[in-house]
Amino acid sequence: MRALPRGSRTGRREGKGKGESMDGNAVEREHNAKMRRLGPACAVLLKSDGSFPLPGPGEIAIFGSGARRTVKGGTGSGEVNSREYVTIEQGLENAGFTVTSRVWLDNYDNLMIDARRAFVRQVKERARKHHTLAAFEGMGAVMPEPEYNIPLWGGGEMAIYVLSRISGEGSDRQSIRGDVLLTETEIRDILSLREKYRRFLLVLNVGGVVDLSPVTAVENILLLSQLGAQTGNILADLLLGRSYPSGKLSATWSAWEDYQTVGDFGGRDETCYREGVYVGYRFFDSMGIKPLFPFGFGLGYTCFSVRHGRPEQQDGVISINAAVTNTGARPGRETVQLYVSVPEGRLDQPYQTLAAFQKTRELAPGEKEELTLRFSMRDLASYDSARASWILEKGDYVLRLGTSSVQTAVAGIVRLDKEAVLLKAKNCLGKPSFEDWSPLEPRREKRPRFVKTLRVSASSFERETVDYGQEREIDPFVAALSDEELALLSVGRFDAKAGPLSMIGEASVSVAGAAGETVGEIKGFPSLVMADGPAGLRLARQYRVDEKGVHAVGQTIPSSILEYLDGPAMLALKLLNGGSPSSGELREQNCTAIPIGTALAQSWDPALAEECGDVVGDEMERFGVHLWLAPAMNIQRDIRCGRNFEYFSEDPLLSGKMAAALCRGVQRHPGRAVTIKHFAANNQEFNRGANNSQISNRALREIYLRGFGICVREGAPKALMTSYNLINGRHTSERHGLIEDVLRCEFGFDGLVMTDWLVGMLRGRKEKHAGPDAARIAAAGNDLIMPGSRADVNAILKGLTAKSKRRRLPRRQLEINVTRLYRLAKGLTEAGK
Repeated sequence: MRALPRGSRTGRREGKGKGESMDGNAVEREHNAKMRRLGPACAVLLKSDGSFPLPGPGEIAIFGSGARRTVKGGTGSGEVNSREYVTIEQGLENAGFTVTSRVWLDNYDNLMIDARRAFVRQVKERARKHHTLAAFEGMGAVMPEPEYNIPLWGGGEMAIYVLSRISGEGSDRQSIRGDVLLTETEIRDILSLREKYRRFLLVLNVGGVVDLSPVTAVENILLLSQLGAQTGNILADLLLGRSYPSGKLSATWSAWEDYQTVGDFGGRDETCYREGVYVGYRFFDSMGIKPLFPFGFGLGYTCFSVRHGRPEQQDGVISINAAVTNTGARPGRETVQLYVSVPEGRLDQPYQTLAAFQKTRELAPGEKEELTLRFSMRDLASYDSARASWILEKGDYVLRLGTSSVQTAVAGIVRLDKEAVLLKAKNCLGKPSFEDWSPLEPRREKRPRFVKTLRVSASSFERETVDYGQEREIDPFVAALSDEELALLSVGRFDAKAGPLSMIGEASVSVAGAAGETVGEIKGFPSLVMADGPAGLRLARQYRVDEKGVHAVGQTIPSSILEYLDGPAMLALKLLNGGSPSSGELREQNCTAIPIGTALAQSWDPALAEECGDVVGDEMERFGVHLWLAPAMNIQRDIRCGRNFEYFSEDPLLSGKMAAALCRGVQRHPGRAVTIKHFAANNQEFNRGANNSQISNRALREIYLRGFGICVREGAPKALMTSYNLINGRHTSERHGLIEDVLRCEFGFDGLVMTDWLVGMLRGRKEKHAGPDAARIAAAGNDLIMPGSRADVNAILKGLTAKSKRRRLPRRQLEINVTRLYRLAKGLTEAGK
C-alpha cells in the first residue's frame, strides 16, 4: 500500500461558491448539461438539402460503427473516466426515437468482438517479433474498420449512418481502407441507404479527416466529431432542432491524393518538413487545388449574408467591419474570417494566411450584427533566416473577408512603402539538410479596380530587440538546498518499483489515477499534483482512503492499453498498486469528458473554449489537482498523425487563440494551472521518442511555434511540456535555444518547463539518435523531468561535478530551475487553500 505523503490533501471540495452546497452528482449534472449546451457549436454541417432538422422523433434506422460504439474521444492520454457516456443509440432513445435497426446493431456487435480479438492477437504477435511490450506496441494502434456483409434492415423513412474512427497516443493513422479511406462496405452501405430512405444523414463521429470522395453524392453530411460524454444527446438535439450546428472546419478535408507529398511522414529516424510554410490550406490555396471541404467551411440550418465595410488603420493595427444578417428562417451563428495575401519579395509567400476571425452571437431570422475584425501588421511578419529577423516586405497586403478560405472577397489593400524590420532574433534552432520547397508558379488573381487602399509607412514600426542575456532570479530558500536536494526536486516523485506504471497514470500518490506529482519530502517545498487528459481530467473514478493513503479502486489504466496485458502483467499491476483495497472510505471523482481539441477549434469560439476550461478548473479544485497536462496544441501537419484529435487545427492563429481561452478558463480557479504541450513539432507518433524533425527556422517560427507564442501572450499558462522528438538533431528537452531564447526571451514565458513522461526510458535504446540526458535537460533550462527516476537524479549529480564543459551542469542553472518550480508550487498551493 502506498503511504500518503506529509501535507497531502485527501479531502475533496464539497461546496461551490460562498455558502452554496452542491453534492458531487449535482456538479456532474451541471457540467454535463453545459457540455450538452456547448457541443452543437462544435459540429460542422458539411452538406444539407433541408431535410434536417426533423419535426419530431419517430422511427429511425441507425447503422455504422459509431451508432452503438460511439467514440467520445481519443485513446491514451485522451481517455477520460466519466460516469456518464451517452452513445448515439442511447441519445436517440432518450429523445423519444424508436430505433428500428437493432438486428443490424446486434450483428455488428458480434462481428466487432471477433475482429477486435483478432486484431489484439496480431498486435501481441508483432510485439513478440519486435521484442517489446504488447501494451507499448498497441498504444493508440488503430484497428481498421472491418469489411462485413450484414443486411441493411430497418423500418421507417429515416436513416442515419454513423461513420466512426478512433486514434490516439502512440500510433499514427494509415492511408488504408477502414482508416483514412472508406471501406468498400461503408461506401456500399452509405450509398444504398441514400437511395432507400427518404431522409438520410451521414454522421461523422471522427477525430480527424476521412476521405469522403466516394460518397460526396450524399445530400446531408454532419461532422459531429467527438464531443465527450454527451455526444449521443447532442446529436439528438441537433436532429430535432433543439440546437443547431454552427461549427467550421479547423482543417482542410479533401481526397487523400490531394494532400501535399513534398514533406516526409512516418519515417523512423528522420522526418523532413520540406514543405516549409505550405501547410494545410496554405498549400491547397497556393496550388489552386479545390478540396472537398475547405478550411473554415461550415453550413447551418439557416443562411447569412456578409457585407464588409472599408478597412481602417491606426498605428499598424488594421480593422474592418462586417455586417452579418441572418437571411434564413431559423436562428443561427456565423463566423467571419479575414485572410491576408502577403506580398512576395525576398521571401516566397502562401496565397493567404488567416489574420483574424470573429463569431456572431445567436441571430434570429432577419437579425443583423456588426462585427469588427482586427489584427496587427506585426502578426503578418515573416521570418528571414538569412538575417535572423522578422520582416514585413514592401508591397500590397490584400485583405480577403469571407466565411471560409475559398469563400472570400477582396475587402481592401494595405500598401507598405518599404521593408520594415520588426525584430532581430537568433537562428538558434539548428538547420535542416534541405532548402524549403515553394511553388514554381504561385497562384495570382486579378484584384478589383475599386477597393480602398490604406497606405502605411515602414517608419511607423518600431524595431524591437530581445534581451537574450536576461538574469534569472534564485530564491534564497533554494540557494540553501544541498546538491542532492536540488537534484531530487528536478525530477518528479518516482517509485522505483512501479516502472512503466508511471507512463500510464499511476505516478501520483495523492490523487488516485493522476499522472504524477513533484517531490514532497523536502520541508517547506510544496508538492504539485498533475493530471493528464486533453479532453478533461483523467483520474480514477473510485478510490478508497484509509490511514495508509489513497488507493484506486478498479483499473485506472486506459482500456486501450489494458486489453494488451496478459495475466502475469495484470497481477504485477495489482501488486504494485497495493492490490484492491476493500477497507476505508469509498469516494468518487467522476470527471467530465469535454469535446476533443479539434472539435473545440471547430467552434471558432474562444468563449466556448473558456467555458470548457472553467469546467476542468472546477474539477481540479474539487479533486485536488494543481496542474492539468493540457491543452495540446501542435499543428495538424499531416492528417495521419495519431494525436490530431487532441490538437486544434492546421492553423497556428486558430490554435493559439483556442488554447489561450482554455488556459484562461482553467486558471480563473485559484491554485489551478495548465501545461501547454508538446513544445514543439510533435507531429508524428511513430518512434516519437527518437525521431528527428528537420525543419527550417522560418517554418518553425511561422507555423509550429507561433501558436505557442500566441497562447503564452494571451493565456499566460503557468507550465509547458517539451516534446519527445528531436528538432534538427537535438532533443527538444535539451535545446537551450528553444526553451530559453525563443520561449522565455522572445515569447516572455516565465513559468515552469517540464519534460514529457519518462524521457529517461529513451536512454540506451538502439536508435540513430541518442536519448536525452537529465543533466543536459537541466542545463538547457528545462526545470523538471517527469515523472523521473533515480537514474535521472544520479545523472544530474554527475553533471554538477563533470569537468567537460559540454557535460557540465552549473549549479547556478539548477538553482534557477528549482526556483521556478518552488515559486509555482508555493503560489498554486497557497492560492488554492
